[in-house]
Amino acid sequence: MANYDTMVAKNYHEETKHSEVSVRSGYFLDWEDKPNPYRIYSSLAPIFLPKDFPRPSQDTIDCVKTYESSGDGVVNLGRVAELLYFSAGVTKKIRLSIGGIYDFRAAAATGALYEVEVYFVCGQIPGLSDGVYHFNPQDFALRQLRSGDYRYSLYQSAGNSEEILNAPMCLVLTAIYWRNAWKYRARSYRHFYWDAGTITANLLATAISTNLKAKIILGFQDELVNKLLGLDSSREAALAIIPVGQHSESKTIDERTRILTEINHEYVPLSKKEIQYPEILKIHSASSLNSTEEVSSWPRTFSPTIRLQQQRGQFYPLQPLTERRQSPLSTTIVRRGSTRRFSREAISFNYLSTILQAATRGVPTDFLDRPDRALIEPYLIVNAVDGLQSGSYYYDRENESLELLQLGDFRDTAGYLCLEQELGADGSVATFLMCNLNSILDSYGNRGYRVAQLEAGIIAGKMYLCAYALGIGASGITFYDDPVTEFFSPHAANKSNMLSVVLGVPARNIRLKD
Repeated sequence: MANYDTMVAKNYHEETKHSEVSVRSGYFLDWEDKPNPYRIYSSLAPIFLPKDFPRPSQDTIDCVKTYESSGDGVVNLGRVAELLYFSAGVTKKIRLSIGGIYDFRAAAATGALYEVEVYFVCGQIPGLSDGVYHFNPQDFALRQLRSGDYRYSLYQSAGNSEEILNAPMCLVLTAIYWRNAWKYRARSYRHFYWDAGTITANLLATAISTNLKAKIILGFQDELVNKLLGLDSSREAALAIIPVGQHSESKTIDERTRILTEINHEYVPLSKKEIQYPEILKIHSASSLNSTEEVSSWPRTFSPTIRLQQQRGQFYPLQPLTERRQSPLSTTIVRRGSTRRFSREAISFNYLSTILQAATRGVPTDFLDRPDRALIEPYLIVNAVDGLQSGSYYYDRENESLELLQLGDFRDTAGYLCLEQELGADGSVATFLMCNLNSILDSYGNRGYRVAQLEAGIIAGKMYLCAYALGIGASGITFYDDPVTEFFSPHAANKSNMLSVVLGVPARNIRLKD
């Protein structure tokens, strides 16, 4: 099976690493051909979502750190609007210094290119007939791609997943390749899952606030899901299925929707021309599951390699805030940004502890059998944290403590590792979300590459939410791959960085007012 020829994922990772040579390659953007950030179906009538939908009012950090809700929330059209708005909606308009206005969305995205699309598959729910829909954030509307209850197709694609069959609705996240590859070229495949991860972090938190169950499913037949949505898989493909809500009892699916017909709804081209990157097509194809048998045999557990320690270092137990000002999730998401400049001020160890604890509590997925398991291991460069010495650290998730690796002022190093950007040097903390990629690929095959990148994106999204809830800032940032591993070695000698997030006090303060 192609999925277990893991040299494809390993080669892709190596070939798309950043280095001093790669970032100075002289690539120039064709601004006249920048892709449209919205998928516009030219022949489908909009179904406008209500704008008087509920707002998630629970405290942000409580929502982020909670693994699973009670599941007794009600699903209706207002709830659909709430979930879509706070995960992928347009939350504000930003006026650019160079002129023009762009739509700022609920979740962070690389380069603000928003290549991740949201589709919606549901049975009949109050206010909306059963069908397959596309969500357009620009006009806050759905377009119906298929009429009828097609949850069975998702259920079948995911190896007869009961969570899908028993959920009144499922979100399917996809990526339009060219929209991100226009700027980031072959490396974009990483970004698809980072950006899907930040959307998922918002969605999970919103589901918790509304008492709805949600689960991330990555084990599915790719082409079956793509066909359901009518995707041209050479340009766009499904990334994840997220069933939301649950019925009190199993529902019977309409037999008439068990056979998929082809659909091909016309949409406006993204730009005048598109460039395809074969590296993206190759890694996606090699990490695809193509049959019921492959989905059923795809592993749902992970056994990390235990790092043997000859001598334990110095550990600092987390000190999360015991009392804090509440920040409603809706307020945090609307206020969230991506900090463009930090002030070099210190944050407290209590703030850092609160963010780390909440962001790494675990997520409900089909690729980890227990919430206390994780693929991602955070490493940190602490520049300015009151109550913690400057230096490099490893976050021991199991014991909720920071292991000191090396004392020292590493501001300049942090800036260099973050692709020579001042954000890394000026922030209070630079976090590096690493994992033992070879071990993950050995367990999950090439699809493990998707898994690792998505989990990193979810943690990054949770860090964003927690930071802005506390009134500080955050910025996801790219990095020099091998130098990150080298800096944290020997501790991280067998690990690869998936994504980096800088935390700190913005130069233009966004702290909450008393």
